[in-house]
Formats: sequence, C-alpha cells, structure tokens
Amino acid sequence: MQGESSSKMEKYRDRKSLPQKEARQGGNRAVLFVYATEGLENMAFVSNAVSLVTYFYGYMNFGLTKSATTLTNFMGTSFLLALFGGFISDTYLSRFKTCVLFGSVELVGYALLAVQAHFHQLRPIPCKGIAPDNMSQCHAADGTQAAILYTGLYLIAFGTSGVKAALPSLGADQFDEKDPKEATQLSSFFNWFLFSLTIGAIIGVTFIVWISNNQGWDWAFGVCTVAVLFALVFVCMGKSLYRNNVPKGSPLFRIMQVLVVAIKKRSLPIPAMTDELHEVHDRELGANDEILPRTDQFRFLDRAAVAPSPGSGSTAGPWSLCTVTQVEETKILLRMLPIVLSTVFMNTCLAQLQTFTIQQSTTMNPHIGRFSVPGPSVPVIPLLFMFILVPIYDRIFVPIARKFTADRCRASALGHFHGGGWSGGDTRKSVAIHHNMVDSTEPLPMSMFWLGFQYAIFGAADMFTLVGLLEFFYAESSAGMKSLSTAISWSSLAFGYFLSTVVVQVVNKASGGWLASNNLNRDKLNYFYWLLAGLSVVNFGFYMLCASWYRYKKVDTKGAADCLSLSSVDSKAKGLTGG
Repeated sequence: MQGESSSKMEKYRDRKSLPQKEARQGGNRAVLFVYATEGLENMAFVSNAVSLVTYFYGYMNFGLTKSATTLTNFMGTSFLLALFGGFISDTYLSRFKTCVLFGSVELVGYALLAVQAHFHQLRPIPCKGIAPDNMSQCHAADGTQAAILYTGLYLIAFGTSGVKAALPSLGADQFDEKDPKEATQLSSFFNWFLFSLTIGAIIGVTFIVWISNNQGWDWAFGVCTVAVLFALVFVCMGKSLYRNNVPKGSPLFRIMQVLVVAIKKRSLPIPAMTDELHEVHDRELGANDEILPRTDQFRFLDRAAVAPSPGSGSTAGPWSLCTVTQVEETKILLRMLPIVLSTVFMNTCLAQLQTFTIQQSTTMNPHIGRFSVPGPSVPVIPLLFMFILVPIYDRIFVPIARKFTADRCRASALGHFHGGGWSGGDTRKSVAIHHNMVDSTEPLPMSMFWLGFQYAIFGAADMFTLVGLLEFFYAESSAGMKSLSTAISWSSLAFGYFLSTVVVQVVNKASGGWLASNNLNRDKLNYFYWLLAGLSVVNFGFYMLCASWYRYKKVDTKGAADCLSLSSVDSKAKGLTGG
C-alpha cells in the first residue's frame, strides 16, 4: 500500500517525506514564498537593467554604443543561460535546490560590484559632466577594473538565469493541473507571479535608482545584495510546504534519442496506424505522468517508435526504439521554436527602452515641480499600469471569460503585441535644434516624461506577453521538461538582446553612422526607431502565421480531470490566434 502511494505521488514528493505530509503541501500558502522571492530578486535585477547603461557611460567611461551593447550582452546572457538552469533543474536538481544554488551565485555577483563601486582604486575616475565631444579624452576601465566589472556582471547573469528558469515552475508545481480547483488556481498563479514581479520592479526603478543617483552606486549594489539575500531566506522558509519535483532525467537526451533513432530508421515506411508504434500502455502511471497521443506533424519522427520485426535481431534499447510519448515530447519542442523566434524581434525593440531611451532621458528635463526624477525611473510608468491592470484582469476579466469559453478551468491567451511610440526621438531632436542646444550638455527644455508614451504602450504589452509565454510554455511542455520549457520563454528575451547588439552595429555601418556619435542630439536615433517600427509590423505577420500553424498538446492520463480535455485545447488555440 505504501509503495502504491509512493508511485502515485512520485513527481511532487520529496523522497524523505511522509505520505501524510502531502495534504499540507502545495497550494496558495506555498506560493506566497515564491511571490516574495520573485519580488525581491526582480527588484535587484530590474533596477540594474534600467540603469547600468548610465553606470557604464558615466562611471566606467564606456562610449555610448559600447555602453548600450555591454548592457544588452549582459541581459542576453542572463536570459540565455536560463536554458542551462532549466536543464539542471529538470535533470539533476529539484527546482527548489536550483533556486538556492543559483541565487547564491547571484548574491556573490552583486557583492563584488558593490565592492568595486565603493573603492575608487578598483574603477576609473568618472568623466561625468564632460562635454560629449571630449569623451575620447576619458580613460575607460583598464584590464583589472574591467575584469572585476565583467566578473560581477556575469556572476549575476549566471545566478539570475537559474532562478528565472526554476522559480516560475516551482510555483506552478504547487497546483495540480488535473484537479479542477487547482487548475484554476494555476492559471491565476501566473497572473500574481507577474504582479509580484511588477511590485519588485516598481521598487527597483524608483527606490534603488534613486539611491544610485543620490547616495552612490556602492549603496545601490549593496541594497541589491541584501535584497537577493532576503530572497534566498524567503524561498528557504517555504521548503516544508513545497511539492518538490523529482528530476526525471535529461529531456535533451530523450530528444536526442528520438532524433538519432529516426535518422537510423529513415528508410522505414511511416506506419499509418498508431497501434503499430511502440508505447508502454500498461505501465503504472503516477499522478502526473502522461501519455502523449500521436499527432500528424513532423511524421518523419514517428519512425523512432517503429518496433523492430521479431526476426530482425535488433535490440529494443533507448537508442534503437522510442515510445510515442517520447516522440511527441520532441515534436512539442519543435513546434515551440517558431513561436519563440516570432517573439525575438519584439524583445529587440524592448532592449532600446533600456539603452537609447534611458540615455535620451538623461538629456531631457527631469523635473516635476520641485522634484527631480532620475531618467532610469521612467519605466515606472508601464509598471504602474501593470500594478493596476493585473488584479483587474485576474479578478474581473478572467472569471467573465471563463463563462464564455468551453474551458472552465483556464481562460488564458498567449497575447502578442508589437508597437511603441517611437516619435519621441523626432520631437526631442527638433527641440535641441530649435533652442540651439545640439552640442550643449545642459538638459533640453523638454520633459523626459514625453518618453512615457512609448514606455506605457510597449512596456505594458511586453509584460503581458511575458506572462503569457511563461504560462504557455509551462502548460504545453511535457511533465519531464517543465523548467526547460519555462527557460525557453526567457531565451526569447536573450536572443532579442543579442539581436539588438547586432542590429545597432549593422545599422551603424550600413547607414554611415546613424548611432556612431556620443551625442544623441546629432545621432539619427529617430531614423533607427522608425526602422524598428517597420520591421515590427513584418514580424507581427510572421507571428500570426506561427500561431495559426501551432497544434496544442493533447494528453492521455489516468484519472485526468476535464481541465485537460480537447475543449481546453480548442479554447486556448482561439486565444493564441485571436479567434
């Protein structure tokens, strides 16, 4: 009896836990610690994402373009390494242990940057306040100083990558998709995860940015260090309440096995009947194990599940025969790739809000009445919108939407928006010319809150898209690759930031130097923004094609609730395509 219970709860049980403990694990109590951890960790990360470009430019004496590309490379690496964090979480460690391990690395990174910012011997003499045309006389960070800077930055990138891969899945694991009540709570979890992320970001772009501008960067990095420390404390406090996943082995190896076996059997005909393919139907399924039925896409991979004929003498090892579920797991990943690619360019546009737009804000009037607002705090505008909209969306819109959809357990849509108010570049430059301040280091007589339009439109759309991607990839992935699939949504951001670096360099060369000067009043930043707007329209068309082509996952699971019925798939498909 005890062995049967252990098999049933395999995914969500810590092997050392007692069966009676399961009733007290998971649910909304457990995810409170996840929300607190995400808010604190994101507070530190976002505050640096919006302000590091000014640190590179004003304190490390990097040029305008190098400051932008250094930031986008750092951000891209942070999100790309989430794939590694997801792989570790699914294969070797539980999601909880992954959060603790990678969070500790992130803590060391912030501490190192705080030490460098505090001791002037470890950084160059700042050239802040020098005219843009004389910036070439400033000395950038030398070898040792740059080594300390990049070591701290990429320790943070490595640490935050694992947290971003494992933490959303750790929270989602606290709800059972097969229980109608918990499936509804799972959908709500991603909305409140976004809410906690938003609260942390609001504090980061206001309080921590204010500290960096008024108290010094050593204090700002120090506060970030303390925030990550408390994030680790909170995630550890919830340990006794978590439903901990048991790693099921490498999903990448399972996918490689399918590809290898399919290639080895490329000369075999593809069976028309599913019954001719190999599947382990009589195994005892755990509560969250699943059998994936055959689909009609990527049919060439079905050869991997063709059983050898009795007289062939072939063995039935993992590198010679795969199950239909294993094949479909591979197909799911392949189907996700176009969706990821279609969101990359939107994140390239997002990168401009954290680089050139932040740099624009430093050349404009920062005052509201008697208060002076730091430029990197402008992103608080879309964050305040999100702070208001998320509770309304979850408590009002979602319940109403459930009444009009076939899916009573979930009412989610993978939203995708492209846009933004790029006209701010035109207006700012015309003001500089009109007031004969093209080469002036004084702020232009134009409020930096003109930039708020593009932040409000584009920033809010991007954040809704992010939470949609996280929920989409978690729901669509197989049981053995939840963390890796969540990391895929972050990788879209990574490729967007890396593409931003490439786009800036290519545009500079092809245009003859639209962005080559260290003076934004002379650069043709407005042309660059219009180019991005045009390419975004093309990319949106590509996304619509990908969304209409996608086929949603179907699951055959013993004891599955109605939440995983085909009606759920159909309703989500309508949300994806806007139908």
